[in-house]
Amino acid sequence: MQSFELDKTDLVKIKRALEEDDLVLKELISEYHTSEIAILFESLSQESRERIISILPAELASEVISEMDAEFHPEKLLENLHPDRRSEIVEELDYDDATDIISQLPEDQQQEILLGLDEEDASNIRTLLKYEEDTAGGLMNTQVIKINEDLQKKEALEEIIRQSEEMEEFYTINVIDKHNILKGIVSLKDIIKARNNVNISQLIISDFVYVKADTDQEEVARLISQYNLTSIPVVDDQMHLLGRITFDDVIDVMEEENTEDILKISGVSEDEELAGNWKEAVKSRLPWLVLNLGTAFLAASIIRYYDSTIAGLGLLAGYMVIIAGMGGNAATQALAVTVRRISLNDLTDNQAYRTVLKEFTVGLINGAVVGCIVFIFALLYDQNAMLGLVIFIAMTGNLIIAGIAGSAIPLILKRIGIDPAVASSIIITTFTDVFGFLLLLGLASNLIL
Repeated sequence: MQSFELDKTDLVKIKRALEEDDLVLKELISEYHTSEIAILFESLSQESRERIISILPAELASEVISEMDAEFHPEKLLENLHPDRRSEIVEELDYDDATDIISQLPEDQQQEILLGLDEEDASNIRTLLKYEEDTAGGLMNTQVIKINEDLQKKEALEEIIRQSEEMEEFYTINVIDKHNILKGIVSLKDIIKARNNVNISQLIISDFVYVKADTDQEEVARLISQYNLTSIPVVDDQMHLLGRITFDDVIDVMEEENTEDILKISGVSEDEELAGNWKEAVKSRLPWLVLNLGTAFLAASIIRYYDSTIAGLGLLAGYMVIIAGMGGNAATQALAVTVRRISLNDLTDNQAYRTVLKEFTVGLINGAVVGCIVFIFALLYDQNAMLGLVIFIAMTGNLIIAGIAGSAIPLILKRIGIDPAVASSIIITTFTDVFGFLLLLGLASNLIL
């Protein structure tokens, strides 16, 4: 299946259909997959989204809402619907999706929706609402296939078939005792292949991966990725089975965490949304810009200290920009690689040391190569071999510093409990600017003037 790309003609057709009656609009919308409708919603007004949701069958409407990106507030599509219609749509959602959406609504609307659901659905959603959003408990779905360890093959298969009627898909079978204590997992394939008189307890895989309800969602994603799992069971402190998290839930988490890290490195809050207004953007970004301004004054003080050197050799001004820019780029490269490895918990102490050593080596080689290029340029264009030598040394030194700072600073911040994605970029920019200017201007002051 090819990926859907939003086309102007799609929007034109939808907007024209919105001017017609509901029958025409419903017929056109039915031509699109639910994920495609969710993408189209990003370019439509809130009023248009609400109208489309109101005419779609409850099952289809629930799928569209679950496909929508959180920053476009799918919960707002429920706010203006009739309470019965809201409950009808929520009933079609998986428990984890329903919880994510309901949790964003005002308390009175949450209770109104829950009162409209049957007792089992409402109970499951209330349970999930108790967990923090970014934990395994907040991520899990309470719908699981579970069988008792005392069952034989035939009884187990009958129980699996009965439970599967309530689930769209499942990957592994959870095995419990009479107290709902998770004893292990078993694959459907192993059950089918087993002899008819085999007891399920004989097929259990007791060495399995699981998570507690309060486990951070990033750790859940790491475990599923590391062990190549299709799903992972969630338990409480007494090993009671609470639910499961599937790999497709984790894909969303990985995207969310990666986006969060990218925004933090850029000095932008993860709370800022694509659909947000300019006030939110200013509130999110201004503090980081002010902090960056403070560090910029430090670099400026180095320049002021050497103002006589710059005045005596005006050519340095142009090369200062090159030194600072190259140092910043090299540091950002090292930072991106290191933060990525930190986010994956992919660094032991020994690996951390080797990472810094590797970035030192990369900085040395890249600095020497780039320094040679700038040296040749200074020699040919400015007719000044000593200036070229100074720039070569400064460039090589600054890229070494950039590599070390870009890898060591996030590791140090992580060690002392500070999120490296938040603070690293500003500290590293200061490092490369200050040391780059110190090397260039200090060497020029002593060797040329």
